[in-house]
Amino acid sequence: MIDLLICSPLESVHVERIRTASDRVRVHYHPELLPKPRFEADHIGDPPELDEAASERWASLLEQAEILFDFDYYRMKVFKSRARKVRWIQASSAGVGRFVQHHGLDAPGGPIITTAAGVHARPLAEFVIWAMLSFAKNYPLAKRQQQERVWSRFHNDDLEGKTLAIVGLGAIGREVARMAKALGLRVTGTKRSTEGVDAKDLGVDRLYPLTDLHALLSEADYVCLVAPQTPETEGMMDAAAFSAMKPGSVLINIGRGALVDESALIGALDAGQLAGAVLDVARKEPLPADSPLWTRDDVIIFPHSASTSKQENGRLTDLFLDNLARYLDGSPLRNLYVPERMY
Repeated sequence: MIDLLICSPLESVHVERIRTASDRVRVHYHPELLPKPRFEADHIGDPPELDEAASERWASLLEQAEILFDFDYYRMKVFKSRARKVRWIQASSAGVGRFVQHHGLDAPGGPIITTAAGVHARPLAEFVIWAMLSFAKNYPLAKRQQQERVWSRFHNDDLEGKTLAIVGLGAIGREVARMAKALGLRVTGTKRSTEGVDAKDLGVDRLYPLTDLHALLSEADYVCLVAPQTPETEGMMDAAAFSAMKPGSVLINIGRGALVDESALIGALDAGQLAGAVLDVARKEPLPADSPLWTRDDVIIFPHSASTSKQENGRLTDLFLDNLARYLDGSPLRNLYVPERMY
C-alpha cells in the first residue's frame, strides 16, 4: 500500500476523488494539522499552531508518506528530517523554482517534483485580457473621476489591431495568446528556446529569441510578462528595456516580481514612456506600504491573486489524478520539474 499525504487545504469533494482513485493508495488528509486557508483555493494559508503531540503526529505522517500532494511549506525542517520515503511531490503552483532550490529539493536522489503548470492558465489569461481592456477603456481615469464625483466624458480605444507581446510562451502564455487573437490583437512572443520552433505552433504571429527582447518590446502596445524567475529573467525589465518599449504602451506582470526593476518602472511611468502598468506580483511581497506604486493612478495592483480561481482545486485535482495514474503505471509524469531550468 502506498501512503499519500495531502499537505495543503483541499475541499472534501476533491479529497474524496483522490481517496477513491486507486485501491493501491492510502490517502491521509488531516485539515486540523494543516495551515488555515485565508480564502478559497489558498494553498499557503496561515501557519498551523500545533502542540507537541500534534506536531509529532504530523511528523509521523510525513515519515510514512511516499507521495505528497503539495509541499509542507511551514515545516521544511521536519520534512527534511522525517520524510525519507517521499518519492514524488505534486506542487500546487507552477513557479516553484526558488522554493525548490532554497530547500535543496532538487539535489540528486531527491523526490520527483511535478508542477501545476497549466492549471492557472485560464484565470491568468482572462486577467491579462481584463488588464488590457482596463487601459484601452480608460478605467484609471473613470475610477479617479468616480472618486472625485466628476461626470466628464472621454474617449476609449479598441484592442483590435493592437500588438500584444508575451514574454514566456508556456501553457499560460499560449492561453493568453489564444484569447488575445480571438479579440483581434496581433500577438508576438518570446520563450527560453526558440530554435526550430514555429511561431504558429505557439499561437503567435511572430516569435523572437530572448536575445531580441528589446526588438519585441519596441513594437508592442501591451507587454505581458509570464516568464518564471531564473538567472536569465531576473531584472530583465530594467531601464534599457523600458526605454525600448513603445511610447504609451502598458506593462502587465503575471510572472514574478523579480523580473522587473521597480525603480526603472517608476522612472518610465514618470517620463511618460509607459501609459501604465498592471502588477499581480511585486519584487517584495507583500508590496511595502511605502512603495510609490500604491498611490499611482497609472498602476493597478493585485495582491498576487490573479491566478486564484474558484475552479483551481478542481483543475489541480484533475492534474494530480492523471499524474497519480501515470505514477502507478510507471509512465512519464506531466509537468516534471527540471532543476536546470528552475521550472
